[in-house]
Amino acid sequence: MSETHEEPTGRGRRPDRLSATRLRGLSHPLRVRILDLLQVHGALTASGLAELVGESSGSTSYHLRQLAKHQFVQEVEGRGTARERWWEAAPGGFSIGPEQEDDVGTRTTKSLVNAEFERSRQEKIWRLLDMMGDSAIDDSALARWKDAVTLTTSNLFATPDQLARLVEAVSAALEEQLAPLKDQEGVPGAVPVQIHFNAFPVVGASGARAGTSAPDDDRG
Repeated sequence: MSETHEEPTGRGRRPDRLSATRLRGLSHPLRVRILDLLQVHGALTASGLAELVGESSGSTSYHLRQLAKHQFVQEVEGRGTARERWWEAAPGGFSIGPEQEDDVGTRTTKSLVNAEFERSRQEKIWRLLDMMGDSAIDDSALARWKDAVTLTTSNLFATPDQLARLVEAVSAALEEQLAPLKDQEGVPGAVPVQIHFNAFPVVGASGARAGTSAPDDDRG
């Protein structure tokens, strides 16, 4: 499994896998939240981030510096002052997935960082569903987006090779379709959006690991 956080890249180019050092630089729940907010909303100040996450600006400033040290964020050139600095997510993407050489601690850290990103995604979906269920939706600006939103689940059976080929094909299509949407911050009518594509084996209801089969009925 590989959790990927990226902007559209050139065809055939894969996001960088995090080194152990960079992984440690990201392995704090608040840093994951800060990075996610910058990726979604664009440039923000430490004070602006503090309001969004409910922390002090001193705390967000510290974590921003740590994220910058490990090349996850960077200062916005030509914007801000010595007292009020603007930060943005660094360009490019990265992938967090298990490697054969990972020790138990590294695998655990990767799992926890991935879980934080997933929690953030789920919070966005729940907020959307709450708003979509509001009776005042037809009177709000969100009404224009109702037909553009989809949460799709397909239930099938597949082998590991088949699923890998599907992911590769969908990833190629996504790269092609996402590229024209880059650099649209500030375009009239454009707001932050997220596109999710999840593909994974389902662990059986009995708790059996994916890829194993339940025993046949004893028909003897």
